[in-house]
Amino acid sequence: MMDNKMVLITLIGPDRPGILAAVTGCIADGGARIRDIEQSVTHTLMLLSLLIDFPTGESDQKPLIKDLLFLAKELGLQLDFEVVAEEDYQNLQSSRYGYVLTMLGDSVDAGAVNRVASLLTDYSINIDRINKLTRGQLRCVEFFLNVPNNTDLKGMTRQLLAEGGGLGIDIAVQKENLYRRAKRLVVLDMDSTLIQIEVIDELARLAGVGEQVAGITERAMNGELDFQQALRERVSLLKGLPADALEQVYHDLPFTPGAKNLVRILRQLGFRTAVISGGFDFFTDRLKAELGLDYAYANALEIADGKVTGQVAGAIVDGQRKAELLAEIAEREGITLSQVIAIGDGANDLPMLDRAGLGIAFNAKARVREQADYHINQGSLDSILHLLGIAEWEMAELSK
Repeated sequence: MMDNKMVLITLIGPDRPGILAAVTGCIADGGARIRDIEQSVTHTLMLLSLLIDFPTGESDQKPLIKDLLFLAKELGLQLDFEVVAEEDYQNLQSSRYGYVLTMLGDSVDAGAVNRVASLLTDYSINIDRINKLTRGQLRCVEFFLNVPNNTDLKGMTRQLLAEGGGLGIDIAVQKENLYRRAKRLVVLDMDSTLIQIEVIDELARLAGVGEQVAGITERAMNGELDFQQALRERVSLLKGLPADALEQVYHDLPFTPGAKNLVRILRQLGFRTAVISGGFDFFTDRLKAELGLDYAYANALEIADGKVTGQVAGAIVDGQRKAELLAEIAEREGITLSQVIAIGDGANDLPMLDRAGLGIAFNAKARVREQADYHINQGSLDSILHLLGIAEWEMAELSK
């Protein structure tokens, strides 16, 4: 062996305390350096890999390998080794990019894992590590990927999303870098995201124009109508509604499952939180106070003499304004846009989702899912935390 060669040592066997201390002690006594190290334990089975080299020359290598083989036998471990050229190691480090692929669903079964793994194989992508993020049944798993730098990432992602749709699971592919782990601001839409209803539809129901307004809302959220025009039209139909109706609707607001837990955990982790809505500030202001959100923006529903006038006061918070407000909050907090997560469901949320580092269409309309980079169709809003690598047991601990 030449001096520019390294040796990859791999040990497999039952895990117990003291293995790493014994192995690294042997390596230190043999005069070798550790260039790389990884360990994982699945149930009780340990896999330890060390990449070592010998700065003092080839003559010291064989005795150390012999000592390691004897040590492995004493520890009840299987040891393998292979020679790695420095040039090959450096090329491997520089020619690949790290990504994390998250699979999320009611059940991530063997068939789903097989389809995803097979597609990754088609793109010559290697899976470096796999983490399970849920207890009991496999419902969320993340793959850490080594992606060749000439990979058609967009094409691969489109195929993965199509596979996920057919399998009934959600799939997200993110670059695994500092910004994924350093998100600091989460911006949520209100209607059909933070809460399960469209507030304006509920107000319209109390005003006796429910079906008419709901139809306009559906088309607006699908991007078929200009948002500002659609909002003014719907608000005009609320003219004469007693202001008490707003309090009644707020009292009965159904939160999306996991919404309160999501905000609670984000606050405990030091995130800043905001709700930016195309709805009304009567509701967002109260949600801000109830949930402890840092920011709340929405439209002002004009009220006079105890009744809704049918007008919106001031500028309308449409899709473009949502994106502007997101950027303004980030600047105020000294946060880059790459550190922002935005979550929404309607066409008016798309500019906001596009502006954020991680924009997630949550249980969104079909046309919104088609345009969003990430879309999640899950029953619980706090499942989004899995995209940050937060495991179910960690969420439970933070929820106490």
